[in-house]
Amino acid sequence: QVDLVESGGGSVQPGGSLRLACRNPGAIPLNCMGWFRQRPGKEREGVAVIYLGVDTTFYDASVMGRFTISQDAAKNTVYLQMDSLKPDDTAVYYCAAAKRPMSRQGSWLPERVDYWGQGTQVTVSS
Repeated sequence: QVDLVESGGGSVQPGGSLRLACRNPGAIPLNCMGWFRQRPGKEREGVAVIYLGVDTTFYDASVMGRFTISQDAAKNTVYLQMDSLKPDDTAVYYCAAAKRPMSRQGSWLPERVDYWGQGTQVTVSS
């Protein structure tokens, strides 16, 4: 069992920025880490993923160019920098970690997520 430790989130005005962090405290070997989100009234959806060994990334089209995922391998932590936030980004963001790829050919594979964080609320509102 891996208890991912999430931090960050909160409330911000449209156009603002927030940064999320997710730490793998036990340094469990993983293929990738990233975030999914669940917007009000919608299903959970993939946002961004980073493949830890090769440092490649994949983003959902809705956040491309605004969100940046990165890792600090020494701290077993990944970060999601969210800029130019929109009200439509309001959601609970869940850190996800997997031993196999959680995306393929432009699609998300949530069934491959092995570990989930507790979720953190992001609210974008004026």
